[in-house]
Amino acid sequence: MRKGLLNILRGKFLVSGGAPKNWMFIIYVSFLATVMIASSHSADGKVHRIAALDEEVRELRSEFVDMRSDMQELRLESTVMGIVEKEGLFPSETPPKKIKVKNK
Repeated sequence: MRKGLLNILRGKFLVSGGAPKNWMFIIYVSFLATVMIASSHSADGKVHRIAALDEEVRELRSEFVDMRSDMQELRLESTVMGIVEKEGLFPSETPPKKIKVKNK
């Protein structure tokens, strides 16, 4: 067993008679390792992209809520009256009258 282990450590299996078979296996394992590393890098990149997009969604949702509350405040009658009074428009003193049209 010691002799076999020393042969592997010295690399004798790469130069012996069955070396082409061993080289093909080493190339195959190297290719699989390269594919695995590339896949891992791709997955990491996607995880970082998803995290960035989640942060952007949270930020945009917060901005949307702020804008919606601002718009609701601007639609209030008191706010509209305050804005138009600066322009010189005031509410009517007399209430509106209903006009009825009779059909013949």
